[in-house]
Amino acid sequence: MAQTAQRPAPVRSRPQERPDVDSGSSPTRDSSGSRSLSPSFSPSFFFNGHVPRRRALVVAVAALFGFALTVVWSAQFVDKTIGDTIADTLLGHPAKGTPIAGALAGIVFALVTGIAGTFTACNVAVFSALAPLTGAQATSRRGRMAAALRPLSRLALGAVVVSAVYGMVVGVLGTGMPQFDESQGAGFSGRLIQAMVVYGLLGLVMTYLGLAALGVVRDPLAGLTRVLPDAPMLFMGGLIGAFLIGRPFPLFRQLFRDAAESHNSLYAGLEFALQSLGNIVVMGLMFLLVTGFFGDRLHRWLTRRPSRASALMAAAFIAAGIFLVLYWDVRMLARRDLIWYPLAPWAA
Repeated sequence: MAQTAQRPAPVRSRPQERPDVDSGSSPTRDSSGSRSLSPSFSPSFFFNGHVPRRRALVVAVAALFGFALTVVWSAQFVDKTIGDTIADTLLGHPAKGTPIAGALAGIVFALVTGIAGTFTACNVAVFSALAPLTGAQATSRRGRMAAALRPLSRLALGAVVVSAVYGMVVGVLGTGMPQFDESQGAGFSGRLIQAMVVYGLLGLVMTYLGLAALGVVRDPLAGLTRVLPDAPMLFMGGLIGAFLIGRPFPLFRQLFRDAAESHNSLYAGLEFALQSLGNIVVMGLMFLLVTGFFGDRLHRWLTRRPSRASALMAAAFIAAGIFLVLYWDVRMLARRDLIWYPLAPWAA
């Protein structure tokens, strides 16, 4: 995938002129004002070789944004007011409580509820995947949108593969899995523990990718990307597909039970794959619109100072990662009155 905005830093012919970051010396600045790191941080998909001037500020602001989002986030509003309304409207009947009658109804329900769950706390982090896609160059609006379809298709492929495999497992073993349990209680159900573990791990992965974009840590996919250029987009798609492994969204639990009770691994895999595709439909349309109408201007803005692309990608991943960790692993403890956590009045 061409990422013109995130072009690698110029390679110098004399290695001794590049300071060694590990030894504590300061990075050099190129003509754009960005800082070029040592050879140990070679340019890659997540790290373009340019470091923002105020790297610590990028981390702090992104982390603060992720934390603030957990304070104001209202699950009641996004799950019911937004999610249920969208699902009811698209289905033409109340989604909750209406039995899924047959395979065709299950397939439609999977796609619709995937779209309805776009802005839930267990899916909103997918929007961080937009950051690495920004800034591609093309001569026309049609050309930019056509070029955008390739990375989006790889993202979708990664999500479909992971979600479909998990769905097939659910089709065989689902009735004995924690997500099948519908019991309600004041403590921690198996379903909730699974969500906390899964989203906590996904949050840590996203935070690490954000730090890699700043050159703080190594890009874990750098070597694989040289062999398989589409690996980063497939990996991020896989992260999106993995959201289903911990999802407690009520409409998804309804879909989960239908897939598990079918005892049909192919049907369950198809349902879960469509659920993941529904989760990224809105994000994909937003990206195509931004690319079509603002792509050229965004490309020029990013190429004037390549470190802006690094900051944008890092901030998106760190904010999403911090949100997932704090919301699912810290705020959830406060919901069980085990600790204190600041919450807006409408989010309590």
